[in-house]
Amino acid sequence: MIGISKLYCGTVEPSDALRYSRHSGDLPSHLLQFSRDKRPVVVWNMTQRCNLKCIHCYAHAKARQSDDELTTAEGKALIDDLSATGVPVLLFSGGEPLMREDLPELADYAVKKSMRAVISTNGTLITPEAARELKAIGLSYVGISLDGTKDINDRFRGMDGAFDAAMEGIRNASDAGIKVGLRFTINRFNAGEVPALFDLMEEMDIPRICFYHLVYSGRGSGLVNDDVPHEESRRVVDLIMDRTRELHDKGKPKEVLTVDNHADGPYIYLRLLRENPERAAQVLELLEMNEGNNSGRGIGCISWNGDVHADQFWRHHSFGNIRNRPFSEIWYDMSDPLLKKLKEKKKHVTGRCSRCRWLDICGGNFRVRAEAVTGDIWAPDPACYLTDEEIGIDASTATHTG
Repeated sequence: MIGISKLYCGTVEPSDALRYSRHSGDLPSHLLQFSRDKRPVVVWNMTQRCNLKCIHCYAHAKARQSDDELTTAEGKALIDDLSATGVPVLLFSGGEPLMREDLPELADYAVKKSMRAVISTNGTLITPEAARELKAIGLSYVGISLDGTKDINDRFRGMDGAFDAAMEGIRNASDAGIKVGLRFTINRFNAGEVPALFDLMEEMDIPRICFYHLVYSGRGSGLVNDDVPHEESRRVVDLIMDRTRELHDKGKPKEVLTVDNHADGPYIYLRLLRENPERAAQVLELLEMNEGNNSGRGIGCISWNGDVHADQFWRHHSFGNIRNRPFSEIWYDMSDPLLKKLKEKKKHVTGRCSRCRWLDICGGNFRVRAEAVTGDIWAPDPACYLTDEEIGIDASTATHTG
């Protein structure tokens, strides 16, 4: 997760994180990515059930409830364990989490255990009543996924009217006083929609937006050839920076982030070196705190059936199941060779990643994406768009994939 507004527009300074000793239990939510201890933010895909049919769904969501979903009691036991472990944030996701009737009860339980509870949703089921209930619980944030304007979004979501229903959900959540953000996954079919998303955010006064780079997982596994080419990735990230700066300069600052491609960090730094070297030095310090990709360390995932994964895209590999052992035991048990390597992934990456001068601030980028394309978990991430010159290696000897 790369904070464009934090880094490029200077809304966060290194001293802001240092003031809290960079301890995840003390840091405000907007500074958590700079924690030193990297207590995991946990995504709980609490159900596989969903009312939409998104073509890029990493969870292979479906209309019918899975028979092996964790029960409410098992969910509360999970929350007890996560709270005792010091997990700072629990993100309820799916499928569509609002398909579970006990979501409010479980979110309320997490908040009462002093955890920050957030929801990732398609927004179509956020009625005024649901929004008021979630606000009363003390929900920290609702992230609502869109894939573009009406026609493109509805095509991606597999349902006519999905866009209008999501807009209504945004209004209902905002009216109830819940912080709302947008979530947008970039691919070659909707990259041109980025300006429209910024316009929408400004018009509706939405405070936050996350732009996700495509990860080839779940139903998204078949979209490898639909990712944007490297030059387009660079253009889109530049556009995101430009529009973020425009809003900032207009006195309408928004929290803008990119997610799932840590090449964005060095790319921002290199641009700032040309534009504002003094700020670039501060950004480099913040990127070193961030440490890049944290799958298997600073972020983890639990499926609807209790399986534990390195993140929400690693469903093909489980480290264990919380019905057999608590998450806290599974997560810190280094007897699993993949989990151990993911916690120290910089030692194991190969090719141009292993020789990249930005390895310490990128963390080797997305291993699951490298595996999806090459079959090798430790190969270079094919979505890295930085040139050999930018990463400091000799192009004549560089090993390329993708």
